[in-house]
Amino acid sequence: MKLLKNVVTVGFFTSLSRVLGMVREMFLSNILGASWITDTFVVAFKFPNFFRRFFAEGAFNAAFVPQFAGTLEKEGEKKAQEIAQNTFSVMAFSLTIFCLFIIIFTPVLIYMIAPGFVNTPEKLDLSITLVRLTFPFILFVSLSALLAGILNSYDRFAAASATPIILNIFMIIALMSYSFFDTQPVIAVSISVTLAGFTQLLWLYAATRRLGVPIRLAIPTLTEPVRKILKLMIPGAIGAGVMQINLLVDMILASFLQSGSISYLYYADRLNQLPLSMFGVAVGTALLPELSRLWRADKKERALKIQETALLMSLQLTIPAAVALVCLARPLIALLYGHGQFGIHEINQTAPALAAFSLGLPAYVASRVFSSTFFAVQNTTTPVKVGVITLCLNIILNLILMQFYAHIGMAIATSMAAWVNVLLMGYLLMKKGLFHFSRMMFIHLIKIVLLSVCMGWLVITIQSYFIANHGTLETLSLLSEMREMVFMIIIGIGFYFVSGFLLGFGNFLQDNQKST
Repeated sequence: MKLLKNVVTVGFFTSLSRVLGMVREMFLSNILGASWITDTFVVAFKFPNFFRRFFAEGAFNAAFVPQFAGTLEKEGEKKAQEIAQNTFSVMAFSLTIFCLFIIIFTPVLIYMIAPGFVNTPEKLDLSITLVRLTFPFILFVSLSALLAGILNSYDRFAAASATPIILNIFMIIALMSYSFFDTQPVIAVSISVTLAGFTQLLWLYAATRRLGVPIRLAIPTLTEPVRKILKLMIPGAIGAGVMQINLLVDMILASFLQSGSISYLYYADRLNQLPLSMFGVAVGTALLPELSRLWRADKKERALKIQETALLMSLQLTIPAAVALVCLARPLIALLYGHGQFGIHEINQTAPALAAFSLGLPAYVASRVFSSTFFAVQNTTTPVKVGVITLCLNIILNLILMQFYAHIGMAIATSMAAWVNVLLMGYLLMKKGLFHFSRMMFIHLIKIVLLSVCMGWLVITIQSYFIANHGTLETLSLLSEMREMVFMIIIGIGFYFVSGFLLGFGNFLQDNQKST
């Protein structure tokens, strides 16, 4: 099945990028730890990445890909390429102005995104410098997203999916070589972010040229298709980026907590993003162009079947992944981050945040599937309404839970808001006839949950045995840590997939694939 092939392609390169991302975080935690300096870098790094959800993968893809793919299907390649070129020129001009504005008014923006830094001059000054170094990244990554959308519409997923690898490589090189340039590591890694963004744009530009789709800068022209894309982007920015907005709220509130709180949330979220990217980003990226074509062609039954298959594939992998992350949160944090400047205190603060974030993992991924359906039928207003509700809920829960559990309460609030978000979207899709929750799918979902709980119990039992006989992971050598962790993961995965095979997980997916 084409969807499965595309999901595997995107999943492979995205997973490779996330693995390199974890290597990057290991260098970062080893060199910087979870200090106030790390907090300032996290703010500077997250700020342009937050806007990615508005101008790049989230809102832009949701508006551009259905328009481009639909035009390609109905009106031909020439018309679709005209839309792409006009959109590229408008975005390049608009985002250049936007970047200059942000760089000039960075001090004011720091008061908004990290108000807790204002009373600490060294935090404030370093944050301003780092934001100015990293923010041009948004210009390059947004234009890259347009080129990636073109490639995805032609079912060319490899080049676009491999692009994030460039960022991780550049940041790793910066962290390894900063001493040769006689500069602070936090300055070197911030510069590398923008350089990586520029390289990503060149990489995808070369890929579109090889495809025979030349994109050139021209005088920006607001044609009717471009206006439609921009109009769809405005509500889509909230609908597609609700999780990022929640994380931004976490960052703002965490700036008022003790130093290191932003870093604890950052490191925990980065590890939680690993399975999210493997399944959620892969499924969402491959699903949107496919659903756009099917809904444009009025093939409702096939679209619903593909959606059901994508949702089940996602939950079949993310529910056990969430259980595993909850059960293995502390040993994973100790293994990956517990070196250099990242000590026992940092491990104890980060591990519960990871467990809390992991509780929302299945909801994050399922929301990608539901969002793709809304965007495929060019309905971006409904996700906005859901996004506003869950955003308000997240803020309320944050303010309540942070009083009792500090940064961990914020992670819990984010997961709770994610579940409300996906349940509301699923309900509204069913109401509009755009989603069917079949009896067979319900039965398989129950099996997935029960198997995941059993797997979690097995992993905890093995972990307890290791602790009783060998001590906690952080007291062992790195090699012993890795050996015990790999053993627990293999046993857990083996139990889950063998049991799932015996219960017929594969048969359900095969039946759905045949029907599409």
